[in-house]
Amino acid sequence: MTSPHALEGRVAIVTGASRGIGLAVAEGLVAAGARVCVTGRDADPVHGAAARLGGVGLAGTVADPAHLRELTALAMDEYGRIDVLVNNAATNQPLGPLMDADPDGWGTAFAVNVEAPLRLVQHAWRAWMGEHGGSVVNICTEGAAHVGPNVGAYGTSKAALLHLTQQLAGELAPGVRVNSVSPGLVRTEMARFVWEPAEDEIAAGLPMGRIGEPADIARAVVWLASDAAEWVTGTDLLVDGGTRVRAAHTP
Repeated sequence: MTSPHALEGRVAIVTGASRGIGLAVAEGLVAAGARVCVTGRDADPVHGAAARLGGVGLAGTVADPAHLRELTALAMDEYGRIDVLVNNAATNQPLGPLMDADPDGWGTAFAVNVEAPLRLVQHAWRAWMGEHGGSVVNICTEGAAHVGPNVGAYGTSKAALLHLTQQLAGELAPGVRVNSVSPGLVRTEMARFVWEPAEDEIAAGLPMGRIGEPADIARAVVWLASDAAEWVTGTDLLVDGGTRVRAAHTP
């Protein structure tokens, strides 16, 4: 069980933290005692979230390598350390069949969902974690384990992020733990097109009887980031309301 003070004195960077899962994760980390540095694409929501969290924020896209360098520098200048890194920012574009996908759009999916997490881990490693240790949590998706209509770029890039998580876990141990959380369907803006048209029907088909909330994912992330999970690395924690076992569920 994670103590309310499990991350006291530690500093966390959270990407995509102006709303949804990222904001809930940042709130959970603060509740556990951490100070946070957050980022997101739009300035007003990012600065609003930072003020609400008592932390600092920087607007920009994680697809921009310069933004990631500036974000790392901000955390180090403000707090002098980076103990936790949560790679949450993601894109589900381009949506649609892969035969219709623009190669440039496909590249953007990998730049945001795979390359940015690697770059930010590298920055955190060089700035603090390589010498002092830390914990990285990548937000993946339950959908990376199977295929589905119109989400080929998203699913493929997230499958790559899962593999990257395991590779980094092996390379950075024992000082830095690297894990991932794979949410099922969660009530976020990015997933609104999935859950809003048929929420009751989808919820009824899940063993846990509801779709996920951002706080469900945040609790898992906080646990993995804390010393309560100190012997856990290279794992993917599935938080999906029973999505993968629903075929055995009898309502």
